[in-house]
Amino acid sequence: MDLPTPADLKDRRTDLDLTQSELADRADVSQPLIARIEGGDVDPRLSTLRRIVTALDEAESAVMHAGDIMHEGVVDVAPDDSVREAIDVMVKEGYSQLPVVRDGRPQGIISNSDIRQLDPDNAGELPVAEAMRESITTVEPDATLDEVNAHLNHQGAVMVVDDGQLRGIITEADVAAHVS
Repeated sequence: MDLPTPADLKDRRTDLDLTQSELADRADVSQPLIARIEGGDVDPRLSTLRRIVTALDEAESAVMHAGDIMHEGVVDVAPDDSVREAIDVMVKEGYSQLPVVRDGRPQGIISNSDIRQLDPDNAGELPVAEAMRESITTVEPDATLDEVNAHLNHQGAVMVVDDGQLRGIITEADVAAHVS
C-alpha cells in the first residue's frame, strides 16, 4: 500500500481548488495540522491520513467532468457533404450547429451563422468544408466542468475527444442541464 506523500496531498488539494481550511473541515481536522502535514513537519496517524484522503476522494468525486455531461451519439456531417445536407440535418434535428467529422475525427463545425454568411444563390451546393469553421475546441473526457465552461465562454460548443476520436459534444445547454 503506497501512502501519499505531503506533496501528493497538497497537489490533490490544490487540483481540487480546496483551501487548507476547507480540507480540514471536510476531514474534521485542524487547518494548522493540514499545513504541517503538507509542509512535511509532522507525520500524521494513519487514521488522520485516512480521513484526509477520504475527504479528498469525496471532493474529487463531486467534480463533474466532460465525460459526465457530454451529449453522446453526436449527429454530424462530413466535409464533403453539401451545405444543403447540413441545413437539412440541422432542421430535422433542431440543432443550430453540427460537428464536421471525417473518419471519426473532428475537422470543424458548421453553424447557422456560418451558413448565413454565404452567397444565398449557391450556398446549398457548396461542400461543408468551404463553409465550416476549422477552429474548434476539443477536450478529453476527464476535463473538468470549469475547463469546459472556460471554453464555452469563447466557443458555441466543445467537442469531447478520446484518442482523437469524437466521443461527444457539450454546449451551454448541456452544462445548464447538469448544473441546475
